[in-house]
Amino acid sequence: MTTLKKATFAGGCFWCMVKPFDQWDGVHAVVSGYTGGHVENPTYEEVKTGTTGHYEAVEITFDPSIISYNEILEVYWRQIDPTDAGGQFQDRGEQYRTAIFYHDEEQKAQAEASKQALAESGRFQKPIVTEILPAVTFYPAEDYHQDFYKKSEKEYKEDRAKSGRDEFIEENWK
Repeated sequence: MTTLKKATFAGGCFWCMVKPFDQWDGVHAVVSGYTGGHVENPTYEEVKTGTTGHYEAVEITFDPSIISYNEILEVYWRQIDPTDAGGQFQDRGEQYRTAIFYHDEEQKAQAEASKQALAESGRFQKPIVTEILPAVTFYPAEDYHQDFYKKSEKEYKEDRAKSGRDEFIEENWK
């Protein structure tokens, strides 16, 4: 029996980070939430002020016998602008920064190797600023944020369309 593993990523607005992972075989759950801050059990209202230190993030539960952590890293890099330290696309502020939160030393090594490979690829002219940090307590976001792309399809599509994310992905990851 395979043991499920966790992967945690910050990539700007968590609404836009669920669907890209949710559609892969071997991914059992993608939960929107908050991590990396100094406030216990933060709310969306608190996190969006940018004063709690939290990142909006997704926690992925996956079966490594079906999808590897390296494959999940590839999906992650293709969802973000890894050169933007001030947020992602239309979402600005510390809570929208990018980060990979590793759950063990193997994930740390794989994340660092993937970041280095991306930096050396020449794909981006600016430095890769996505941080690689140890995973800390992950707080699931409120229910209305979970699977937002399914529950509020129209609002999700409108928000994503105005964000600039899809144009960036198309331009940089053709």
